Amino acid sequence: MTTAIQPLTLAEFLQRPETKPAGEFINGSIYQKPMPQGKHSGIQGKLVTAINTVVEPPKLALAFPELRCTFGERSTVPDVAVFAWARIPIDEQGYVANAFQAAPDWAIEILSPEQSQNRVTRNILYCLEHGCQLGWLIDPEDQTILVYPLISPPLF
Repeated sequence: MTTAIQPLTLAEFLQRPETKPAGEFINGSIYQKPMPQGKHSGIQGKLVTAINTVVEPPKLALAFPELRCTFGERSTVPDVAVFAWARIPIDEQGYVANAFQAAPDWAIEILSPEQSQNRVTRNILYCLEHGCQLGWLIDPEDQTILVYPLISPPLF
């Protein structure tokens, strides 16, 4: 069960310490993500490895597990966030920066048993509205992947 905590600003949310599992800032409220379980973790690990095996050597993109992405008026943590190589923020030492202030190019969410499919879908659609090119919603129980391409996001 996910519960909203008192309303606050995005800046106030970002000043708070990180929690495990991660909290997401949506419409002035914090929503705690459920703790990943076995199926979720297995899929997430294999996806990150498989994606990075293909896209990292030619420096096309990089997949990150549980990366906080802050953009628009939200701060969310997709289960897998894939960024095109040229869009990965770099710090002063030339390493990947800690703060990502943009929507991922590809947002992947893996549904947990207690998660609201509608809330997760709305997060994917929000990403698409803010520059994301592709969204996946993986349901381990149904063994399905819903694909949300930028060119035709579903209408609600």
